[in-house]
Amino acid sequence: MSRNLLIGGALTALFVAATLLSFFWTPGDVEALDIARRLRPPGAENLLGTDHFGRDILSMIMVGARTSIAVALVAVGIGMGLGVPLGLAAAANSGGWLDEVISRLSDLIFAFPSLVIAILITAVFGAGAINAIIAIGIFNIPVFARLTRGAALSLWKREFIMAARVSGKSRARISAEHILPNVANLLIVQGTIQFSLGILAEAALSYVGLGAQPPVPSWGRMLADAQTMVALAPHVAIIPGLAIVFMVLGLNLLGDGLRDALDPRLKVMRT
Repeated sequence: MSRNLLIGGALTALFVAATLLSFFWTPGDVEALDIARRLRPPGAENLLGTDHFGRDILSMIMVGARTSIAVALVAVGIGMGLGVPLGLAAAANSGGWLDEVISRLSDLIFAFPSLVIAILITAVFGAGAINAIIAIGIFNIPVFARLTRGAALSLWKREFIMAARVSGKSRARISAEHILPNVANLLIVQGTIQFSLGILAEAALSYVGLGAQPPVPSWGRMLADAQTMVALAPHVAIIPGLAIVFMVLGLNLLGDGLRDALDPRLKVMRT
């Protein structure tokens, strides 16, 4: 097992465990305000200190992870659930009108930065976690569609696919029974990458006020609230920033490790 897979898996598991634990227990109440305890530095009573409302930052990080993980997970699910079938359909009809339509729509979405699309959608339809999920999910669709199409096109020329066609199987059945299982490893790796990008996108939307709305804790909004207090209490900004960094780092290392594990040729090339 590679070092990246171990480190990435450990970091990801730590945040997932903290998220699951937050449903049953947190060190403090994230909705209870205690101005007398505001901006306390990390210590024995509050391991990561308190924010400008006197709330326990560790509790805010734990509960805020729910929002980030939920938004990113559902957004990746939308992208994979719609993008993979579109990619399979485009590859099965390579050179046809369906392939052309799917490819051009993907190009159209890729012409705009993902964050700009997300900000536009949430600004038009309103701020909130649901609209953030939709916005991030829309950009994920062409990502998975292109990846699936590219991988599937090379498989359609293989002998076992030709044998399946000769046996009378339809293109749809071949895509489901033979193409999809052979591109699943690529989709798993890409899913971890898009998951990390979803975490960043959710934090960015929350930072500008277009993500999850109060009183739901969010890492991005914690950074936004702390930007005017960096000089007075730097831990209020540093801690949620580090949470985002380590979560994204863990997912990227996990994806890199999975890539090595699922495709041994890459591991050989790196060594």
